[in-house]
Amino acid sequence: MRIVCPFCGERELGEFTYLGDAKPARPAAGASEDEVFDYVYLRDNVAGAMSEHWYHGGGCRAWLKVTRNTLTHEISSIEPAAGVGARQVAK
Repeated sequence: MRIVCPFCGERELGEFTYLGDAKPARPAAGASEDEVFDYVYLRDNVAGAMSEHWYHGGGCRAWLKVTRNTLTHEISSIEPAAGVGARQVAK
């Protein structure tokens, strides 16, 4: 599988690290223990299109939001992940 980084162009998979489902939103301050548990431990096991976070550690070090079909590994969209990670790369 190859990923087209919006900043570096097409790269091999080995330059990236899969970081999980991009869908869950961090609970607000003061959230219940159950809400925090669900956020940390529970994820959907999607068979089909799924939004995921990927980190381009072997390149520009940007966090990316990738929409990928988990059955075919076909990537339908890639964009910078807003608000994720300590460093965002500007265009």
